[in-house]
Amino acid sequence: MAVVKVLLVDDDALVRAGLRLILSSAEDIDVVGEEDDGNSAVAAVLRHRPDVVLMDIRMPRVDGITATAAVRQLDAAPQVIVLTTFQADEHVVAALRAGASGFLIKDTPPVDILNAIRLVAAGNAIISPSVTRTLLSHFSPTGMSERHHAAAQQLDGLTDRELEVALAVGEGASNAEIAASLFMSEATVKAHVSRLLGKLGVNNRVQVAILVHDAAQAGGRT
Repeated sequence: MAVVKVLLVDDDALVRAGLRLILSSAEDIDVVGEEDDGNSAVAAVLRHRPDVVLMDIRMPRVDGITATAAVRQLDAAPQVIVLTTFQADEHVVAALRAGASGFLIKDTPPVDILNAIRLVAAGNAIISPSVTRTLLSHFSPTGMSERHHAAAQQLDGLTDRELEVALAVGEGASNAEIAASLFMSEATVKAHVSRLLGKLGVNNRVQVAILVHDAAQAGGRT
């Protein structure tokens, strides 16, 4: 049985203790370390080599958004799940842009926390792209921006088929749903998604949805 190594980064000792208690109930999850601020997250990742980091968004010195971006730039970077007390705020969007694979509300039931860690460790995002699009639509600034233009240029580099898959991912469609709508096998869809991640320079489906959304703001190929 493969064991998922988890690093906890949260400035609240009680939160860390609660998470450790929850995670210790699973035989396939091991808490390898704890940190109380984002400024020590990179060093802790290099020291413990976790598969997944549970990262608080709001911390007093270095916040979870900055720490997530730094952690995700490492070689063989772990997946990051950010922890928040709010379902929809601009900090969640910023964390997803920084490379987080999803977010969890701090009062998420223990079984869902365990399942989220397993999913992310397996390379999946734990927030549907359609929810991501809702967040981005609410908090994205109006008007054109350099980021929107850059996203449009990235999508312009895709083939027509790759763009179709990207747009479907941006709508929150699963591989099975994409396969049915585009008359492809699920294996072919999975291969297309893998190529998309590499071609667009992103690490999960959430970030594909972010690019699709941003390109739409610039009037790109969406």
